Amino acid sequence: MSPGTSHTRAATSTSAASSESSEINTYKGQDRALRADRLGTAGLLLSVLAASAPLMVVAGVMPTAFGVMGMLGQPLLYVILGVVLMLFGVGYAEMSRHVHNAGAFYAYIARGLGPTAGAGASYVALVAYSAMQVGIYGILGFEISGLMATHLDLTVAWWIPALAAAALVAVLGWLKIDLNARALGVLLVIECTLVVIFDVAALTDPGPEGVSFAAFDPGTLAGAGLGTALCFCIAAFIGFEQSPVYAEETSRPQVIVSRVMFLAVGFVALFLALGAWALTVATGPGAVVEAAAEQGPGLLFSLTETRLGGTFTDVLHVLFVTGMFAALLSFHNVVARYAFAMGREGLLPAAFGRTSSASGAPATGSLLQSAVSVLVVIAFAAGDGLPAGDPTTPVLRLFTWMGNVGALGVILLMAAASFAVIAFFARRGAARAQAWRLTASALAGLALVGIAVYTVKDFDVLIGAGPGSSLNWILPGIIGLALVAGLLYGVVLRTVRPEVHARIGLGNEAFQLERAAERGEPSADS
Repeated sequence: MSPGTSHTRAATSTSAASSESSEINTYKGQDRALRADRLGTAGLLLSVLAASAPLMVVAGVMPTAFGVMGMLGQPLLYVILGVVLMLFGVGYAEMSRHVHNAGAFYAYIARGLGPTAGAGASYVALVAYSAMQVGIYGILGFEISGLMATHLDLTVAWWIPALAAAALVAVLGWLKIDLNARALGVLLVIECTLVVIFDVAALTDPGPEGVSFAAFDPGTLAGAGLGTALCFCIAAFIGFEQSPVYAEETSRPQVIVSRVMFLAVGFVALFLALGAWALTVATGPGAVVEAAAEQGPGLLFSLTETRLGGTFTDVLHVLFVTGMFAALLSFHNVVARYAFAMGREGLLPAAFGRTSSASGAPATGSLLQSAVSVLVVIAFAAGDGLPAGDPTTPVLRLFTWMGNVGALGVILLMAAASFAVIAFFARRGAARAQAWRLTASALAGLALVGIAVYTVKDFDVLIGAGPGSSLNWILPGIIGLALVAGLLYGVVLRTVRPEVHARIGLGNEAFQLERAAERGEPSADS
């Protein structure tokens, strides 16, 4: 054999080995994998920020929090919650360096607290994110219906544009995730820019009390409504924790995922604190609660009308709609990936664990979420008396009910994930090396448990129901039912199919473990 031939064969062998190691495999083959290298830092950041729907928060959530809770210190609340979630992110980000799984929350909980706990968390995550996504169809349909009545003199029931949006989201959900990221990014950048323009306008043309920092006075947080306000405002941050869901589709998950989480939390805290403060400055700290109670979501648009003109306000209305659509698409992508991870690991039928050969998207999971969305919208539409319907249904029922159910589920998942991080590193003998991160996780976990308790306690206020309403236990019970169902299924798997139970949370690593077992090699944990 000539030296040249030997060199060529060696190079070929090296290339083949490199190709094999770079593939994303699962224990059931390449079609059970999400496509890698689809997202970089910018694409992932825009995808997760889109779920926060910044303009929807400023126009919809903030006036409600001012008007219903009567708490002036909302800007300070966003700063406090930003600190709590940064503490949460310290351990969560470190976990993301060790576990790359589209199941994110439930995978982390499974690796820290055990596969059965992970099974329970998986069903909570699936239901919570699905509820949040479906709820947005209500406020989106309501807003589009209003715009058509105002500008086109057309009377269209809210559920018609809601179903049209569901159809469009279904189509986009089948496309490549990098294409979705570009669409989300353009919409997000434009809406954030317009809100910042309003912030500047409010500070340069303040209300009768001038530029006041009263909203940052800790004394404004005193009162019985603090717990409820915390529950209400933390929902505005939901989205940042989704970055590990896309870990398998990023180029360098061990770096990009943690970087995006901190950037997202920092941006959202700063953006929302500034936006809420601008509302208090524009109306005056002494008048913002009354104005928000009277005008609701119309508060922002009335303030931009007087300062920036009708054209700017009309554009803002349109961006309000596109921002909600971006949030719909972002949540849809997350639910589809949770369903994919669960199907891959035996927590859902195997069909959910397959990807589209054309785009690499989790096609069956995407189809499931589209079907759920359509059915829920139709159910709420039928319940409000077709065709005109009850105008309170899309916002005060569909959006508010489902949004708070989803927020409760995500808060519980974040609390459980905080303690799972501690268990994960402690069981591997790394507690001392990771001491400061585990301390941060413990503090965040305790704070999140407190917020969850307040959420359940004050659920009647959050959904606008009376103290004796059965909705106060039925709606939180949806999350409880999902948890119990998941835990019971985990117990069944442990008894009947222990090999499937053992794989919960492992994702792609299960393939490597099985291949090592076939070769008689020791596992990484042994």
